[in-house]
Amino acid sequence: MSKKNEKQFVEDITPMEVDFPRWYTDVITKTDLVDYSPVKGFMVIKPYGYALWEGIQQYADRRFKETGHKNCYFPLLIPESLLKKEEEHVEGFAPEVAWVTHGGEEELAERLCVRPTSETIICHMYAKWLNSYRDLPYLYNQWCSVVRWEKSTRPFLRTSEFLWQEGHTLHETYEEAQQETLQMLGIYKELCEELLAIPVVCGRKSDKEKFAGAEATYTIEALMHDGKALQSGTSHFLGQHFSKAFEIQYSDRDGNLANPYHTSWGISTRLIGGVIMVHGDNRGLVLPPRLAPIQVVIVPIAAHKGNVMETVDRVFDELKAAGIRVEVDDRPNYSPGWKFNEWEMKGVPVRLEIGPKDIEKGQATVCRRDNLEKSQLELENITESIKSLLDNVHESMLANALKMREEKTSVASDMEELKKVLEEKPGFVKAMWCGDRACEDKIKEETGATIRCMPFEQEQLSDRCICCGEKADKMVYLAKAY
Repeated sequence: MSKKNEKQFVEDITPMEVDFPRWYTDVITKTDLVDYSPVKGFMVIKPYGYALWEGIQQYADRRFKETGHKNCYFPLLIPESLLKKEEEHVEGFAPEVAWVTHGGEEELAERLCVRPTSETIICHMYAKWLNSYRDLPYLYNQWCSVVRWEKSTRPFLRTSEFLWQEGHTLHETYEEAQQETLQMLGIYKELCEELLAIPVVCGRKSDKEKFAGAEATYTIEALMHDGKALQSGTSHFLGQHFSKAFEIQYSDRDGNLANPYHTSWGISTRLIGGVIMVHGDNRGLVLPPRLAPIQVVIVPIAAHKGNVMETVDRVFDELKAAGIRVEVDDRPNYSPGWKFNEWEMKGVPVRLEIGPKDIEKGQATVCRRDNLEKSQLELENITESIKSLLDNVHESMLANALKMREEKTSVASDMEELKKVLEEKPGFVKAMWCGDRACEDKIKEETGATIRCMPFEQEQLSDRCICCGEKADKMVYLAKAY
Protein backbone atom coordinates (compact mmCIF):
# COMPACT_ATOMS: atom_id res chain seq x y z
CA MET A 1 0.00 0.00 0.00
CA SER A 2 1.41 3.39 -0.98
CA LYS A 3 2.49 5.99 1.53
CA LYS A 4 -0.11 8.35 0.06
CA ASN A 5 -2.90 5.89 0.76
CA GLU A 6 -1.60 5.26 4.26
CA LYS A 7 -1.93 8.97 5.03
CA GLN A 8 -5.24 9.60 3.28
CA PHE A 9 -7.22 9.60 6.52
CA VAL A 10 -5.30 12.57 7.86
CA GLU A 11 -4.86 14.36 4.52
CA ASP A 12 -8.61 14.34 3.94
CA ILE A 13 -9.32 16.26 7.18
CA THR A 14 -9.60 19.98 6.55
CA PRO A 15 -7.17 21.86 8.84
CA MET A 16 -9.06 23.59 11.64
CA GLU A 17 -7.14 26.81 11.00
CA VAL A 18 -8.52 26.87 7.44
CA ASP A 19 -12.18 26.05 8.09
CA PHE A 20 -13.16 25.03 11.62
CA PRO A 21 -16.77 23.94 10.82
CA ARG A 22 -15.50 21.83 7.91
CA TRP A 23 -12.80 20.32 10.15
CA TYR A 24 -15.48 19.38 12.67
CA THR A 25 -17.66 17.74 10.02
CA ASP A 26 -14.70 15.85 8.56
CA VAL A 27 -13.72 14.51 11.97
CA ILE A 28 -17.15 13.30 13.07
CA THR A 29 -17.88 11.58 9.76
CA LYS A 30 -14.45 10.08 9.05
CA THR A 31 -14.15 8.67 12.56
CA ASP A 32 -17.54 6.97 12.20
CA LEU A 33 -19.23 8.78 15.08
CA VAL A 34 -22.41 9.74 13.23
CA ASP A 35 -24.27 9.67 9.95
CA TYR A 36 -27.04 11.85 8.61
CA SER A 37 -30.61 10.55 8.66
CA PRO A 38 -33.28 11.06 5.95
CA VAL A 39 -34.93 13.72 8.15
CA LYS A 40 -33.01 17.01 8.14
CA GLY A 41 -31.54 17.84 11.52
CA PHE A 42 -31.76 14.31 12.93
CA MET A 43 -28.55 12.33 13.39
CA VAL A 44 -27.78 8.64 13.52
CA ILE A 45 -25.27 7.96 16.28
CA LYS A 46 -23.07 5.06 15.23
CA PRO A 47 -21.51 2.57 17.70
CA TYR A 48 -18.24 4.46 18.21
CA GLY A 49 -20.13 7.70 18.87
CA TYR A 50 -22.73 6.04 21.07
CA ALA A 51 -19.98 4.48 23.18
CA LEU A 52 -18.89 8.03 24.06
CA TRP A 53 -22.43 8.82 25.23
CA GLU A 54 -22.50 5.58 27.22
CA GLY A 55 -19.31 6.64 29.00
CA ILE A 56 -20.83 10.00 29.93
CA GLN A 57 -24.11 8.36 30.93
CA GLN A 58 -22.45 5.74 33.14
CA TYR A 59 -20.35 8.31 34.97
CA ALA A 60 -23.25 10.71 35.53
CA ASP A 61 -25.71 7.97 36.47
CA ARG A 62 -23.32 6.64 39.11
CA ARG A 63 -22.91 10.11 40.62
CA PHE A 64 -26.67 10.74 40.57
CA LYS A 65 -27.35 7.51 42.43
CA GLU A 66 -24.60 8.22 44.93
CA THR A 67 -26.45 11.43 45.80
CA GLY A 68 -29.78 9.64 46.28
CA HIS A 69 -31.44 10.10 42.89
CA LYS A 70 -33.53 7.44 41.16
CA ASN A 71 -34.30 6.97 37.46
CA CYS A 72 -37.79 6.88 35.99
CA TYR A 73 -39.40 7.52 32.61
CA PHE A 74 -42.16 9.84 31.40
CA PRO A 75 -44.09 9.83 28.09
CA LEU A 76 -42.73 11.22 24.85
CA LEU A 77 -45.99 13.01 23.97
CA ILE A 78 -47.45 15.85 26.02
CA PRO A 79 -51.01 17.26 25.61
CA GLU A 80 -51.10 20.85 24.42
CA SER A 81 -53.26 21.83 27.41
CA LEU A 82 -50.46 20.78 29.79
CA LEU A 83 -47.86 22.75 27.89
CA LYS A 84 -50.06 25.86 28.09
CA LYS A 85 -50.48 25.68 31.87
CA GLU A 86 -47.28 27.66 32.32
CA GLU A 87 -47.27 30.60 29.88
CA GLU A 88 -43.62 31.67 30.19
CA HIS A 89 -42.48 28.08 29.66
CA VAL A 90 -44.55 27.42 26.54
CA GLU A 91 -43.60 30.80 25.08
CA GLY A 92 -39.92 29.92 25.47
CA PHE A 93 -40.25 26.64 23.57
CA ALA A 94 -43.10 27.41 21.12
CA PRO A 95 -40.93 28.02 18.02
CA GLU A 96 -39.16 24.67 18.47
CA VAL A 97 -42.10 22.38 19.27
CA ALA A 98 -42.98 19.47 16.96
CA TRP A 99 -46.69 18.60 17.00
CA VAL A 100 -48.56 15.33 16.50
CA THR A 101 -52.01 16.04 15.03
CA HIS A 102 -53.14 12.61 13.81
CA GLY A 103 -53.34 9.13 15.30
CA GLY A 104 -53.41 6.85 12.29
CA GLU A 105 -55.85 8.51 9.89
CA GLU A 106 -57.92 10.22 12.57
CA GLU A 107 -57.33 13.81 13.61
CA LEU A 108 -56.68 14.07 17.34
CA ALA A 109 -59.09 16.04 19.50
CA GLU A 110 -56.08 17.73 21.11
CA ARG A 111 -52.65 18.29 19.64
CA LEU A 112 -49.77 16.45 21.30
CA CYS A 113 -46.29 17.92 21.39
CA VAL A 114 -43.14 15.82 21.17
CA ARG A 115 -41.38 16.73 24.40
CA PRO A 116 -38.89 19.60 24.06
CA THR A 117 -38.36 19.10 27.82
CA SER A 118 -40.50 17.34 30.41
CA GLU A 119 -41.33 19.87 33.13
CA THR A 120 -45.02 19.93 32.28
CA ILE A 121 -45.74 16.20 32.16
CA ILE A 122 -43.56 15.54 35.20
CA CYS A 123 -45.25 18.30 37.21
CA HIS A 124 -48.65 16.88 36.23
CA MET A 125 -47.66 13.49 37.63
CA TYR A 126 -46.00 14.94 40.74
CA ALA A 127 -49.29 16.70 41.53
CA LYS A 128 -50.98 13.29 41.53
CA TRP A 129 -48.33 11.57 43.63
CA LEU A 130 -47.34 14.04 46.34
CA ASN A 131 -49.39 14.06 49.55
CA SER A 132 -47.24 14.73 52.60
CA TYR A 133 -43.97 16.32 53.63
CA ARG A 134 -42.94 12.79 54.54
CA ASP A 135 -42.84 11.98 50.79
CA LEU A 136 -40.18 14.63 50.15
CA PRO A 137 -37.69 15.09 48.71
CA TYR A 138 -38.51 13.74 45.23
CA LEU A 139 -35.11 13.02 43.68
CA TYR A 140 -35.95 11.72 40.20
CA ASN A 141 -34.12 11.71 36.87
CA GLN A 142 -34.84 10.39 33.41
CA TRP A 143 -32.60 9.47 30.47
CA CYS A 144 -34.39 10.12 27.20
CA SER A 145 -34.40 12.07 23.95
CA VAL A 146 -36.11 15.38 23.26
CA VAL A 147 -37.09 17.15 20.04
CA ARG A 148 -36.57 20.85 19.32
CA TRP A 149 -37.16 21.76 15.69
CA GLU A 150 -33.94 23.64 14.99
CA LYS A 151 -33.46 25.76 11.87
CA SER A 152 -29.69 25.26 11.78
CA THR A 153 -28.12 22.00 12.96
CA ARG A 154 -24.73 20.39 13.44
CA PRO A 155 -24.34 16.83 14.82
CA PHE A 156 -23.94 16.66 18.61
CA LEU A 157 -23.87 20.46 19.01
CA ARG A 158 -27.39 21.31 17.88
CA THR A 159 -29.76 18.71 16.43
CA SER A 160 -33.53 18.51 16.20
CA GLU A 161 -33.46 15.39 18.36
CA PHE A 162 -30.81 14.81 21.00
CA LEU A 163 -30.14 12.51 23.91
CA TRP A 164 -29.98 13.88 27.42
CA GLN A 165 -30.89 13.42 31.03
CA GLU A 166 -33.26 15.67 32.93
CA GLY A 167 -33.46 15.62 36.68
CA HIS A 168 -36.57 17.00 38.36
CA THR A 169 -36.64 17.28 42.14
CA LEU A 170 -39.05 18.58 44.77
CA HIS A 171 -38.06 19.86 48.23
CA GLU A 172 -39.66 21.17 51.41
CA THR A 173 -37.59 24.31 51.67
CA TYR A 174 -36.01 26.99 49.53
CA GLU A 175 -32.62 26.21 51.04
CA GLU A 176 -32.80 22.48 50.24
CA ALA A 177 -33.77 23.17 46.63
CA GLN A 178 -31.01 25.75 46.22
CA GLN A 179 -28.48 23.30 47.67
CA GLU A 180 -29.68 20.64 45.21
CA THR A 181 -29.37 23.02 42.27
CA LEU A 182 -25.75 23.82 43.07
CA GLN A 183 -24.88 20.24 44.02
CA MET A 184 -25.91 18.99 40.57
CA LEU A 185 -23.97 21.77 38.85
CA GLY A 186 -20.95 20.60 40.87
CA ILE A 187 -21.44 17.05 39.60
CA TYR A 188 -21.48 18.35 36.02
CA LYS A 189 -18.25 20.27 36.63
CA GLU A 190 -16.70 17.12 38.10
CA LEU A 191 -17.83 15.08 35.08
CA CYS A 192 -16.27 17.55 32.64
CA GLU A 193 -12.96 17.78 34.44
CA GLU A 194 -12.53 14.22 35.75
CA LEU A 195 -13.98 12.30 32.78
CA LEU A 196 -13.76 14.59 29.76
CA ALA A 197 -10.61 16.55 30.75
CA ILE A 198 -12.48 19.78 29.95
CA PRO A 199 -12.07 22.74 32.33
CA VAL A 200 -15.26 24.78 32.80
CA VAL A 201 -16.33 28.15 34.20
CA CYS A 202 -19.24 27.90 36.65
CA GLY A 203 -21.70 30.69 37.23
CA ARG A 204 -25.21 32.08 37.00
CA LYS A 205 -26.98 33.00 33.78
CA SER A 206 -28.44 36.45 33.28
CA ASP A 207 -32.23 36.72 33.45
CA LYS A 208 -32.30 36.98 29.66
CA GLU A 209 -30.40 33.71 29.24
CA LYS A 210 -32.05 31.71 32.03
CA PHE A 211 -34.42 28.77 31.46
CA ALA A 212 -38.02 29.74 30.71
CA GLY A 213 -39.87 29.67 34.03
CA ALA A 214 -36.78 29.49 36.27
CA GLU A 215 -35.93 31.83 39.12
CA ALA A 216 -32.24 31.21 38.42
CA THR A 217 -30.21 29.15 35.95
CA TYR A 218 -26.65 28.05 36.68
CA THR A 219 -24.28 26.89 33.98
CA ILE A 220 -20.91 25.37 33.19
CA GLU A 221 -19.24 26.98 30.16
CA ALA A 222 -16.36 25.50 28.17
CA LEU A 223 -14.21 27.15 25.51
CA MET A 224 -13.58 25.49 22.15
CA HIS A 225 -10.47 25.61 19.93
CA ASP A 226 -12.05 28.27 17.72
CA GLY A 227 -12.72 30.60 20.64
CA LYS A 228 -16.46 29.96 20.86
CA ALA A 229 -18.14 28.99 24.11
CA LEU A 230 -20.19 25.86 24.63
CA GLN A 231 -22.87 25.72 27.33
CA SER A 232 -22.07 22.25 28.64
CA GLY A 233 -24.65 21.72 31.38
CA THR A 234 -27.28 23.68 33.27
CA SER A 235 -29.02 23.45 36.62
CA HIS A 236 -32.19 25.43 37.29
CA PHE A 237 -33.69 26.68 40.54
CA LEU A 238 -37.38 26.80 39.66
CA GLY A 239 -38.66 27.93 43.06
CA GLN A 240 -42.42 27.38 43.36
CA HIS A 241 -43.15 28.64 39.86
CA PHE A 242 -44.16 25.29 38.33
CA SER A 243 -45.46 23.75 41.55
CA LYS A 244 -48.05 26.55 41.84
CA ALA A 245 -48.93 26.50 38.14
CA PHE A 246 -49.51 22.74 38.26
CA GLU A 247 -51.06 22.77 41.75
CA ILE A 248 -48.47 20.48 43.31
CA GLN A 249 -49.39 20.58 46.99
CA TYR A 250 -48.68 18.63 50.12
CA SER A 251 -49.58 18.66 53.78
CA ASP A 252 -46.68 20.35 55.58
CA ARG A 253 -45.40 19.73 59.13
CA ASP A 254 -48.10 22.02 60.56
CA GLY A 255 -50.90 20.34 58.64
CA ASN A 256 -51.25 23.17 56.13
CA LEU A 257 -51.21 22.87 52.33
CA ALA A 258 -47.88 23.98 50.83
CA ASN A 259 -46.17 24.08 47.43
CA PRO A 260 -42.77 22.37 47.22
CA TYR A 261 -39.64 23.97 45.81
CA HIS A 262 -38.56 22.58 42.46
CA THR A 263 -35.28 22.07 40.56
CA SER A 264 -34.34 20.70 37.16
CA TRP A 265 -30.94 20.01 35.62
CA GLY A 266 -29.53 18.40 32.47
CA ILE A 267 -26.63 17.50 30.22
CA SER A 268 -26.80 16.18 26.67
CA THR A 269 -24.93 14.69 23.73
CA ARG A 270 -23.54 18.16 22.98
CA LEU A 271 -20.82 17.22 25.50
CA ILE A 272 -19.45 14.90 22.79
CA GLY A 273 -19.15 17.91 20.50
CA GLY A 274 -17.27 19.64 23.30
CA VAL A 275 -14.79 16.76 23.62
CA ILE A 276 -14.14 16.91 19.87
CA MET A 277 -13.66 20.69 19.73
CA VAL A 278 -11.58 21.07 22.90
CA HIS A 279 -9.15 18.21 22.34
CA GLY A 280 -9.20 17.38 18.61
CA ASP A 281 -6.40 18.29 16.21
CA ASN A 282 -5.72 18.16 12.49
CA ARG A 283 -5.17 14.41 12.63
CA GLY A 284 -8.65 13.82 14.04
CA LEU A 285 -10.03 12.94 17.46
CA VAL A 286 -8.02 13.08 20.66
CA LEU A 287 -10.08 11.23 23.26
CA PRO A 288 -9.55 11.54 27.01
CA PRO A 289 -8.54 8.11 28.37
CA ARG A 290 -11.34 7.78 30.93
CA LEU A 291 -13.97 8.31 28.20
CA ALA A 292 -12.35 6.58 25.21
CA PRO A 293 -14.21 3.42 24.10
CA ILE A 294 -10.77 1.93 23.32
CA GLN A 295 -8.02 3.09 25.66
CA VAL A 296 -5.19 1.01 24.19
CA VAL A 297 -4.80 -0.49 20.74
CA ILE A 298 -2.07 -3.09 20.17
CA VAL A 299 -0.60 -3.23 16.67
CA PRO A 300 1.53 -6.34 16.02
CA ILE A 301 4.61 -5.71 13.84
CA ALA A 302 5.62 -8.63 11.59
CA ALA A 303 2.91 -10.72 13.22
CA HIS A 304 3.96 -13.84 11.32
CA LYS A 305 7.41 -13.90 12.87
CA GLY A 306 8.55 -15.67 16.02
CA ASN A 307 6.27 -15.39 19.01
CA VAL A 308 4.86 -11.93 18.21
CA MET A 309 1.20 -12.93 18.38
CA GLU A 310 1.80 -15.03 21.46
CA THR A 311 3.24 -11.96 23.22
CA VAL A 312 0.51 -9.70 21.88
CA ASP A 313 -2.20 -12.06 23.15
CA ARG A 314 -0.57 -12.26 26.57
CA VAL A 315 -0.34 -8.46 26.88
CA PHE A 316 -3.93 -8.13 25.68
CA ASP A 317 -5.17 -10.58 28.31
CA GLU A 318 -3.22 -8.83 31.08
CA LEU A 319 -4.54 -5.38 30.18
CA LYS A 320 -8.11 -6.59 29.76
CA ALA A 321 -8.01 -8.40 33.12
CA ALA A 322 -6.92 -5.13 34.72
CA GLY A 323 -10.05 -3.40 33.40
CA ILE A 324 -8.34 -1.52 30.57
CA ARG A 325 -10.37 -1.22 27.36
CA VAL A 326 -7.98 -2.75 24.82
CA GLU A 327 -8.12 -4.05 21.26
CA VAL A 328 -5.68 -5.83 18.95
CA ASP A 329 -5.47 -4.72 15.32
CA ASP A 330 -4.11 -7.78 13.54
CA ARG A 331 -5.82 -7.12 10.20
CA PRO A 332 -3.54 -8.68 7.59
CA ASN A 333 -4.72 -6.50 4.69
CA TYR A 334 -3.49 -3.20 6.16
CA SER A 335 0.07 -2.07 6.77
CA PRO A 336 1.23 -0.83 10.19
CA GLY A 337 1.38 2.72 8.79
CA TRP A 338 -2.25 2.56 7.73
CA LYS A 339 -3.28 1.29 11.16
CA PHE A 340 -1.26 3.97 12.95
CA ASN A 341 -3.02 6.71 10.99
CA GLU A 342 -6.46 5.20 11.46
CA TRP A 343 -6.15 4.80 15.23
CA GLU A 344 -4.65 8.26 15.59
CA MET A 345 -7.58 9.68 13.66
CA LYS A 346 -10.01 7.81 15.91
CA GLY A 347 -8.32 9.33 18.96
CA VAL A 348 -7.29 6.17 20.85
CA PRO A 349 -5.18 7.48 23.78
CA VAL A 350 -2.40 4.87 23.68
CA ARG A 351 -0.99 2.68 20.90
CA LEU A 352 1.30 -0.25 21.63
CA GLU A 353 3.57 -1.64 18.92
CA ILE A 354 5.01 -5.10 19.51
CA GLY A 355 7.38 -6.70 17.03
CA PRO A 356 10.30 -9.18 17.04
CA LYS A 357 12.89 -6.53 17.95
CA ASP A 358 10.74 -5.25 20.83
CA ILE A 359 10.33 -8.78 22.19
CA GLU A 360 14.08 -9.39 22.04
CA LYS A 361 14.54 -6.34 24.26
CA GLY A 362 11.66 -7.30 26.57
CA GLN A 363 9.75 -4.13 25.74
CA ALA A 364 6.95 -2.60 23.69
CA THR A 365 6.92 0.72 21.84
CA VAL A 366 4.19 3.03 23.11
CA CYS A 367 2.78 6.11 21.37
CA ARG A 368 0.43 8.47 23.19
CA ARG A 369 -2.19 10.23 21.08
CA ASP A 370 -2.28 13.57 22.91
CA ASN A 371 1.28 14.58 21.98
CA LEU A 372 2.34 11.74 19.60
CA GLU A 373 5.40 11.03 21.78
CA LYS A 374 6.92 7.55 21.51
CA SER A 375 8.74 5.67 24.24
CA GLN A 376 9.45 2.11 25.39
CA LEU A 377 7.80 0.19 28.21
CA GLU A 378 9.04 -3.02 29.79
CA LEU A 379 6.76 -5.95 29.01
CA GLU A 380 7.21 -7.31 32.52
CA ASN A 381 5.43 -4.39 34.23
CA ILE A 382 3.35 -3.20 31.31
CA THR A 383 -0.07 -3.17 33.02
CA GLU A 384 0.96 -0.80 35.80
CA SER A 385 2.91 1.31 33.32
CA ILE A 386 -0.13 1.65 31.06
CA LYS A 387 -2.40 2.58 33.98
CA SER A 388 0.04 5.29 35.02
CA LEU A 389 0.38 6.50 31.44
CA LEU A 390 -3.40 6.78 30.96
CA ASP A 391 -3.66 8.93 34.10
CA ASN A 392 -0.79 11.05 32.88
CA VAL A 393 -2.47 11.56 29.49
CA HIS A 394 -5.70 12.67 31.20
CA GLU A 395 -3.92 15.20 33.42
CA SER A 396 -1.89 16.48 30.48
CA MET A 397 -5.03 16.94 28.35
CA LEU A 398 -6.81 18.80 31.15
CA ALA A 399 -3.79 21.05 31.69
CA ASN A 400 -3.45 21.78 27.98
CA ALA A 401 -7.17 22.59 27.68
CA LEU A 402 -6.90 24.95 30.65
CA LYS A 403 -3.81 26.59 29.13
CA MET A 404 -5.69 27.05 25.85
CA ARG A 405 -8.63 28.62 27.68
CA GLU A 406 -6.40 31.01 29.62
CA GLU A 407 -4.59 32.05 26.45
CA LYS A 408 -7.94 32.76 24.78
CA THR A 409 -9.35 34.75 27.73
CA SER A 410 -9.10 38.54 27.57
CA VAL A 411 -10.32 41.57 29.50
CA ALA A 412 -12.22 44.51 28.00
CA SER A 413 -13.24 47.79 29.60
CA ASP A 414 -15.39 49.35 26.87
CA MET A 415 -17.29 48.41 23.72
CA GLU A 416 -14.54 49.35 21.29
CA GLU A 417 -12.04 47.19 23.15
CA LEU A 418 -14.58 44.34 23.27
CA LYS A 419 -15.13 44.46 19.51
CA LYS A 420 -11.40 44.54 18.86
CA VAL A 421 -10.69 41.59 21.15
CA LEU A 422 -13.48 39.46 19.68
CA GLU A 423 -12.20 40.19 16.19
CA GLU A 424 -8.49 39.67 16.82
CA LYS A 425 -8.50 37.08 19.62
CA PRO A 426 -11.78 35.10 19.78
CA GLY A 427 -12.47 33.55 23.16
CA PHE A 428 -13.80 34.45 26.58
CA VAL A 429 -13.83 38.14 27.43
CA LYS A 430 -14.12 39.21 31.05
CA ALA A 431 -15.90 42.51 31.60
CA MET A 432 -18.01 44.44 34.09
CA TRP A 433 -21.79 44.71 33.60
CA CYS A 434 -24.36 46.90 35.29
CA GLY A 435 -27.09 44.25 35.17
CA ASP A 436 -29.30 46.18 32.74
CA ARG A 437 -31.03 44.12 30.04
CA ALA A 438 -30.67 47.00 27.56
CA CYS A 439 -26.87 46.81 27.83
CA GLU A 440 -26.95 43.03 27.44
CA ASP A 441 -29.06 43.38 24.28
CA LYS A 442 -26.80 46.08 22.87
CA ILE A 443 -23.67 43.97 23.43
CA LYS A 444 -25.19 41.08 21.49
CA GLU A 445 -26.51 43.32 18.72
CA GLU A 446 -23.18 45.07 18.14
CA THR A 447 -20.75 42.17 18.71
CA GLY A 448 -22.64 38.88 18.42
CA ALA A 449 -21.35 37.94 21.86
CA THR A 450 -23.59 36.98 24.77
CA ILE A 451 -23.18 36.93 28.51
CA ARG A 452 -22.22 33.32 29.13
CA CYS A 453 -22.41 33.65 32.91
CA MET A 454 -21.73 35.69 36.02
CA PRO A 455 -19.00 33.43 37.46
CA PHE A 456 -19.04 32.36 41.09
CA GLU A 457 -15.43 33.55 41.32
CA GLN A 458 -15.89 37.29 40.84
CA GLU A 459 -13.13 39.78 39.99
CA GLN A 460 -13.40 43.54 40.42
CA LEU A 461 -11.98 44.56 37.03
CA SER A 462 -13.35 48.09 37.41
CA ASP A 463 -16.50 49.74 38.75
CA ARG A 464 -18.02 50.70 35.36
CA CYS A 465 -20.22 48.80 32.89
CA ILE A 466 -18.53 47.89 29.62
CA CYS A 467 -21.55 49.11 27.68
CA CYS A 468 -23.12 52.17 29.36
CA GLY A 469 -20.28 53.24 31.64
CA GLU A 470 -22.58 53.37 34.65
CA LYS A 471 -21.77 51.81 38.01
CA ALA A 472 -21.28 48.02 37.78
CA ASP A 473 -20.53 45.34 40.34
CA LYS A 474 -20.94 42.17 38.23
CA MET A 475 -18.04 40.61 36.37
CA VAL A 476 -19.26 38.48 33.44
CA TYR A 477 -17.81 36.17 30.84
CA LEU A 478 -18.73 37.21 27.30
CA ALA A 479 -18.24 35.12 24.16
CA LYS A 480 -19.74 34.07 20.88
CA ALA A 481 -21.24 30.64 21.39
CA TYR A 482 -22.57 27.48 19.83
